[in-house]
Amino acid sequence: MTEAVQVECYSGHTYAQEPRAVVWQGQRFEVEAVEARWRTPEGPAFRVRVQSEKVFDLRYDEIEKRWSVAKVSEPSSGLDRPGGS
Repeated sequence: MTEAVQVECYSGHTYAQEPRAVVWQGQRFEVEAVEARWRTPEGPAFRVRVQSEKVFDLRYDEIEKRWSVAKVSEPSSGLDRPGGS
């Protein structure tokens, strides 16, 4: 399951090269690290760790031109492989 999210990102020669901040459930989180990046059929995807130690799996749909968060992991929980559910 995915939910819509706002993402501030660095865009150089293409859009959505690297997420810099995530606005999720009304709260803004700055990205501390991009832990993984991959490509889905819809567009780029990223696993990012934010300052609260939450980990977000973010996906950008290039057709719909919108971001979604596929998974949020709390600091104490383990992580699945990128793209997993």
